Amino acid sequence: MYKRNFYLNKIQPFIDKPVIKVIIGMRRVGKSVFLKQLIDLLMEKGIFKQNILYINMESLDFDFINDHKDLHNYFQGQFKKTNGKKYLLIDEVQEIKNWEKAVNSFLTKGETDIYITGSNSTMLSSELSTLISGRYTKFEIYPLSFSEFLKFRNKKKKGLQQEFKNYLKYGGLPGIHYFDLIDEQVFQYIDSIYDTILLKDIIRKNNVRNVTFMENIYKYIFDNIGNIFSAKKVADYLKSQKLNVSVQTVHNYIEYLLQTFTAFKVRRYDIKGKRILELYEKYFAGDIGIRNSILGYKENDISGLLENVVFLDLLRKGYKISIGKFADLEIDFIAEKHDKKFYFQIAYLLSTKKTVEREFDPLLKINDNYPKYVLSMDEIFPEDFKGIKRLNIIEFLLSEDFN
Repeated sequence: MYKRNFYLNKIQPFIDKPVIKVIIGMRRVGKSVFLKQLIDLLMEKGIFKQNILYINMESLDFDFINDHKDLHNYFQGQFKKTNGKKYLLIDEVQEIKNWEKAVNSFLTKGETDIYITGSNSTMLSSELSTLISGRYTKFEIYPLSFSEFLKFRNKKKKGLQQEFKNYLKYGGLPGIHYFDLIDEQVFQYIDSIYDTILLKDIIRKNNVRNVTFMENIYKYIFDNIGNIFSAKKVADYLKSQKLNVSVQTVHNYIEYLLQTFTAFKVRRYDIKGKRILELYEKYFAGDIGIRNSILGYKENDISGLLENVVFLDLLRKGYKISIGKFADLEIDFIAEKHDKKFYFQIAYLLSTKKTVEREFDPLLKINDNYPKYVLSMDEIFPEDFKGIKRLNIIEFLLSEDFN
């Protein structure tokens, strides 16, 4: 089993601290396995197995836990004769009605270190969640980075270009590595995950009736990753396809998808005006394998796919991301974390003068001293141009961080 050390190292300083550790992310990105690896880490630190309670709400073994009272009673029964600090780990906690009441009770007594996972962002936005407000810290788990993908494949530098093509095509869900990396097997597996997300996390949870509209909206989003558009533009497109749907319905359905971490919305930032723009934004897939499974993989889409993998890598590294607008020009990403700030342009190949001008000109017009990058698939680069750094995308993805 490959250890997700990147995330274990992040959560380790919070072990035994009086806050709930909330681990969130899309279904099948590895949250359950991560919890089991966390249990191994706790036991390595000398914590006895009888002091650890693991509950997986996707398992029928715990089907009897329906609400906070069931959870409280089970917890009390399991630890009735246990001395010392207790450790509670609950996988897919949102399946327990009013879970916040029980978890808050355990935390208040100060005897339990608590870890919970969830696959929907709304789990922390309900009225009940105010019970634990200010008493939790979030850890987001994403699909495999390219570096992790190589470790799952047991690959190093040899065959790097081919492995990157596999990554762009099949994405980063850990479960795909149970199969041979061929379309028939991998996309069938990914389809089943997406179907589960649609049925369980979107349709059933939100009582969606217009399933055909919903599926068409999601196809439009995944077909336009990296493009600027609005809910109104989606509604206009559907009307052109003889599907009459309101802008508000489009907005609601997009929000349902975002809540499952299957897609992300990125707002635009006016660099000159120093303000967030309310109209038009970009969307990116939570996993490009899901995007390719829905629409089919086409090499002509490589520019958007490259932008998507860089976006996910910046998220994984903890950066807050926005799209830059400078007059009529666009900067692909502004990445910020603490006192750090970076500008990025993403291109497939800098093969023509027109492409070079398109990617470099917006960055040259920004009059500040923050680092600026142009990332592409070119293998040989000339010197950095007027302070703008040029870097190969694969090299960037394999770096732990950048300066």
